[in-house]
Amino acid sequence: MEKIILTGDRPTGRLHVGHYVGSLKERVRLQNSGLYDKIFIMIADAQALTDNAEHPEKVRENILEVALDYLGCGIDPEKSTIFIQSMIPELTELTFYYMNLVTVSRVQRNPTVKSEIQMRNFEASIPVGFFCYPISQAADITAFQATDVPAGEDQMPMLEQCKEIVHKFNTVYGDTLTEPEIVLPDNSACLRLPGIDGKAKMSKSLGNCIYLSDEPDEIKRKIMSMFTDPNHLAVSDPGTVEGNPVFTYLDAFCRTEYFSGYLPEYHDLDELKDHYRRGGLGDVKIKKFLNNVIQSELAPIRERRRMWEKRIPEVCEILRHGSETAQMAAARTLHDVRAAMRINYFEDTSWVENHIRGAI
Repeated sequence: MEKIILTGDRPTGRLHVGHYVGSLKERVRLQNSGLYDKIFIMIADAQALTDNAEHPEKVRENILEVALDYLGCGIDPEKSTIFIQSMIPELTELTFYYMNLVTVSRVQRNPTVKSEIQMRNFEASIPVGFFCYPISQAADITAFQATDVPAGEDQMPMLEQCKEIVHKFNTVYGDTLTEPEIVLPDNSACLRLPGIDGKAKMSKSLGNCIYLSDEPDEIKRKIMSMFTDPNHLAVSDPGTVEGNPVFTYLDAFCRTEYFSGYLPEYHDLDELKDHYRRGGLGDVKIKKFLNNVIQSELAPIRERRRMWEKRIPEVCEILRHGSETAQMAAARTLHDVRAAMRINYFEDTSWVENHIRGAI
């Protein structure tokens, strides 16, 4: 069986470092590993419209921004198929069929849906399209027969619901769809990077992000304003590392070699943490070190992004070609789904022949 990846992002804004450590970095690693036969990376504009239907310009404006972030991070269009979700009508049809396999109460129990509804203050005014987006995600994944989905920890409930849909479809109609597995980051700090304000999740809507395309001065300003241990009031005070966003970011981004260049009095991150716990180490010094680390990590991404910004027509062509390739793959799956459901009337000669025999 082919090994296939499907992953993607909603184009509601530029991508940030949470996206990078949560899945983008892993996508690039998997893309370059040679272990996968096909890699599909989706710009999920249709999903973005489920809670931006009255502001489609927001989605439209950010499709190229997301594409530039992908290319800046090292997604290679020669190795990965980058496509726009709404250009693949087969995904909508698959979603419609899968809706019959899921109950309303099951969608309501989905933790990701519940938290997103609360965050957006939807309550009883939740759009049906947004409510059903776990089913839409299942269509996205299964349309390409994906075996692996690189994603952050917050997407695990969505993958579980997708697997339930696959199991139900295959049980009712016969083995047709592939059951996917989630690929989580190896580094636990990357599972869900907090916002710079200490909130549990980095979110564009909360304005607590460091964007991949931020200029160096903006990155430094955000890092120096980061939330730390609220009880670490003086340099001499013992500090708490656990749950401290500055150290969470260091866990996610720091490599041992950065110490020799930026903080040579420490050998590694464990030494730095021990000193902070004992007291005698100020937040400003740690933030300056974190700034150097993140600047080093993001500089090549920003440089590649700038290069692609000068080649926008080529970026558009990458998206057009990728969407055509993705549609052909999704069409094959939809053909198999229709056949399994026995709704391929004009391709199934027995449908007509049985009626003819019955009439004789």
